[in-house]
Amino acid sequence: MTTPLVTRKPLGSFDLWETMEKGRGCVSFTLELTARCNNNCRHCYINLPAGDTCAREKELSAEQIFAIADEAVRLGAIWCTITGGEPLLRPDFAGIYVGLKRKGLLVSVLTNAALINESHVELFRRYPPRDIEVTVYGVTRETYERVTRCPGSFDACMRGLDLLHNAGIKVRLKAMAIRSNFHEAEQIAAFSRARTKDYYRFDPLLHLRMDRDPARNAEIRQERLSPEEIVALEKADPERSESLKKNCHEYISDGPGDPGSDILITCGAGTSSFVISPDGKFRLCESLNHPDCVYDLANGSIEDAWHRFIPKVRAMTSCRKEYRETCHVCPIINLCMWCPAHADLETGMPDGQTEYFCRVAHARAAALGYKK
Repeated sequence: MTTPLVTRKPLGSFDLWETMEKGRGCVSFTLELTARCNNNCRHCYINLPAGDTCAREKELSAEQIFAIADEAVRLGAIWCTITGGEPLLRPDFAGIYVGLKRKGLLVSVLTNAALINESHVELFRRYPPRDIEVTVYGVTRETYERVTRCPGSFDACMRGLDLLHNAGIKVRLKAMAIRSNFHEAEQIAAFSRARTKDYYRFDPLLHLRMDRDPARNAEIRQERLSPEEIVALEKADPERSESLKKNCHEYISDGPGDPGSDILITCGAGTSSFVISPDGKFRLCESLNHPDCVYDLANGSIEDAWHRFIPKVRAMTSCRKEYRETCHVCPIINLCMWCPAHADLETGMPDGQTEYFCRVAHARAAALGYKK
């Protein structure tokens, strides 16, 4: 028997699950068109080689994707995010994108921009996306390609960004703060904010591989910043620092969590959105890949997954003593971004203790003046 999933309600949040049960329903969904990518980033939790024949053969067809979208729209979805891997590797990307738009969906695209060409620009000009998100791995060729391990990827990305920018297409830039680009953190932020005046975010917390590949997981661990480096980076960023201070009361509880509750999932996973993997697996969120929490659409439907499977997953409980006496009642759990999906990838147990994330939480708490 597998260990049941675990999570905890974010401090200060309203009960999204209760809201859903009252009729809010599905709002959005994410389509991972492929796990294949033209880059080979050191920190990536999903990517497979661009030419991986086995992975390509397992990918959903455009017709299957449209059937999923039709079901999602009937459930109330108005927004779809297309991601990967690198979604532009799909030769039928344009047809999928337009097909989703014609169903009345707002469509966002997550891409590394390296494959953007004039035909994509014309596509986005004619059928504007809700937005396009691109991750900036570095502002110099050396740093960028140290991360991607793909010669020529820096120039390709910059060319793609220029094409989008010159066409007036909205692009939002973001970053992963990792060992290989840490020395360029300030320059990456400046570069991104200059080109994304209403939006910029960076993520310093890397979770492990969905396929649990031990060699790739070792690389991800090597790319993680120390808790002290994460705190220093956040202090140096005015927006991030101010947000942490302003919302301190939501991140740090006045006391322990609810020790009497054994319901595990009280976050928003699966309450207003869902994720579809390249091979047609339904998940409550991007990171949640525990066997008990994955629904194979080859043997069911979106409607069944939404109305029957999600409530079943969200009803899971855990009575494991080690969890209930630590993470379950920790007043600073929201500072470590602990969640059962990450715990499962990290420890093999959805209610496991994530030692690295715990150290990050305590470093953040100390920086905010928290004392036990």
